[in-house]
Parts: sequence; C-alpha cells; structure tokens
Amino acid sequence: MVFSTSRSWLRQEAQAAHLALAFLTTLPLPHVREVRQGDFARASAYYPLAGYAVGGVVALLLALPLPLPAGVRSALALAAWLTVTGMLHFDGLVDSADALFAMKSPERRLEILQDVHVGAFGLATGVVSLLVLWSLLASGVPAYAAVVSAVVARALVLLPMNLYPAARPESLGARSREGRWTPALLLALPALLMPGAWAAALAALVATLLAAQFAASRLGGGLSGDVYGLVVVTAELTVLGAYAWGQGG
Repeated sequence: MVFSTSRSWLRQEAQAAHLALAFLTTLPLPHVREVRQGDFARASAYYPLAGYAVGGVVALLLALPLPLPAGVRSALALAAWLTVTGMLHFDGLVDSADALFAMKSPERRLEILQDVHVGAFGLATGVVSLLVLWSLLASGVPAYAAVVSAVVARALVLLPMNLYPAARPESLGARSREGRWTPALLLALPALLMPGAWAAALAALVATLLAAQFAASRLGGGLSGDVYGLVVVTAELTVLGAYAWGQGG
C-alpha cells in the first residue's frame, strides 16, 4: 500500500514538472494530453525548473568562448532567451502594457488584455525591455546571472499569483493560483546560493511587489495571466540589473 501510494505520488509530481516545462518552455517534450482541475496549480511548484532550462541555455551562450563581439554574443543570448520561453512572458508584458497604460476604466483594460493586436504602449514597452535586456547581457554580468534571473523570476511570480485574486476566474492564470511555495523555494535554492544571488533576489522581490500592485490597481484589484508575464520579465531584468550595478560599483 505504501509503495503504491509513493509511486502514485511520484507519477503525479513528474506529471506536474512535465506540465511546468511544457507550459513555460519550448523544450521538445511529449505533448500534455490531458490537463485536469488543479494540475496547473500543482505545476507551479516546478516553475523554477523551467528557469534553470531557460537560464542554462542563455548562460551557456554567454560563457562559450566564441570569437564574437560582446554585442553579437548578447544578441544571440537574447534570441535564445526568447526562443526557449516561446516569448510567453514577453507577450504578457506587451499585452499588459497596452492595457495598464491605457487611460480607460478597469473593465475596458481587461477587454484590451484580450485583444490580440499590439498597440503603441505595448510596442514601446516591448522594444525598451529588449534593449534593456540586451544592454544588461552585454554589460559583462557573469554568465550564471542568467540562471539566477530566470529561476528567481519564476519563483517570485508565485507571490502575486497567490496574493491577488484572478482578474478573470475562467482564465489560465486563475487555474495556476494556489501554487505550492515550499517545493518552489527548494528548487530555487541552488540558484540562490550563487554569488550575489540573495541581494539580486531581494531587489527583484521589491520590483515584483511594486509591479503587481500597480497592475492590480489598474485592473480593479485582480491580476491576469498576462500580468504574470509582466512580473516575470520585471523580475528578470531587476536581477540582471542588480548584477550589473554590483559590477559597476
């Protein structure tokens, strides 16, 4: 009985990890055939695992002794970052910017979030975020900073995900709420043991809370899945910025 229960638990956790990786990355994994009630909330515990995949690919490109100028190497690393994530979080950032910066009512902003078209706010925010990311990668930050950035961002997103109600109860973001903090923090711990990680993570925590509060105030108190993408990108850039700041000091 105990063995059967343990095997069932391990299978359930493996499926949750698979769902997290399949949802947050473009890794060539088997297709998730069926998603049941509570699966996304369970998978959120393994979001940092996706961070290791994303950050690991970027760190590898930054660390390889390629005979390329720093700007070109950083551009390739940026392209890899967008490719491995499938631009999921970047898309959320762009959509969120169009809605949050619009001088409209919270109800109208929620409607804008569902619009597939990109407006001026989204375009400008997307371009600026890519320029900042490229600049930070080219600034000489250590390669492992990409791992810390990607892992910390995917652990911290659980905070606003659970602090604020879902803006749309039927959305995918709503299905991802009630995430499990303990396993997520345990998965993130190896990244937090890297040099400078704790200071960078604290800076990202502040940025995450500020971004989430701003978004919630503009959307009537709740958050959407697109805003989670905004939060992830904000945390990633903050971590990299903290490393660049530390080097500059």
